[in-house]
Amino acid sequence: MYEILKATALVINNIDEKVKQLEEHLGSKGAKTYDEYCEMCGEIKGLLTSRKFLTDLTKNMENSDE
Repeated sequence: MYEILKATALVINNIDEKVKQLEEHLGSKGAKTYDEYCEMCGEIKGLLTSRKFLTDLTKNMENSDE
């Protein structure tokens, strides 16, 4: 069980890093077109949704051990 929780924590950290990179890119006017802007926003939204699923899964797994 510990290895699964460790793996999900690693994935969550990778998601956080990617979101941070995308936000910094957007903040520095990295999107050259509106389509690029929408694509990056969609990627951020998808990553944050995945992060939420993983954190919920982790909480459920931790609570099931108790």
